Amino acid sequence: MPGTERERTYTWSDPANTAGQHVSLSGLDFIRALADGTIDHSPSARTLGFRVVRAEHGTTTISLVPAEYHYNAVGTVHGGILTAILDSAMGFAISTTLPEKTGYTTLDLNTRFLRPVSIGTGPVEAIGIVEHTGRATATARGEIRTSDGKLCVSATTRCMLFRPDSSSGQ
Repeated sequence: MPGTERERTYTWSDPANTAGQHVSLSGLDFIRALADGTIDHSPSARTLGFRVVRAEHGTTTISLVPAEYHYNAVGTVHGGILTAILDSAMGFAISTTLPEKTGYTTLDLNTRFLRPVSIGTGPVEAIGIVEHTGRATATARGEIRTSDGKLCVSATTRCMLFRPDSSSGQ
């Protein structure tokens, strides 16, 4: 329909400014630095409009205020956006258990949608909780809940860990 278009403008920091900082800090220190603003959030976090608000050993919380630009064709927040935020919350939770110079990447992710999220839902939080951190992989579970505690989305993940090669002295 003519005249119904919206426009969104936002900014992000050069990702090169923070690249590698996750290697020089423990995972917990890195995620806490995201939460307190010492390290800038990634361009993808800025694009999706979420931010880390809490990080403790084994758990991370991300906040999102649903907006029109998150919507799918039926007028609710797109499941891919909710999945991306849970992927970050669970991955960041895993990161909080890792020492410096240790990275990770998602191997698999399973998401279950229980109730729709929209502007009317109000702010939501994605919470990632580590279940297990091993030598080569780690697992976590996650939830997105409304401010009054209603469960909207749940998920699980398994991540591959990249540990320094102890034989090379790195």
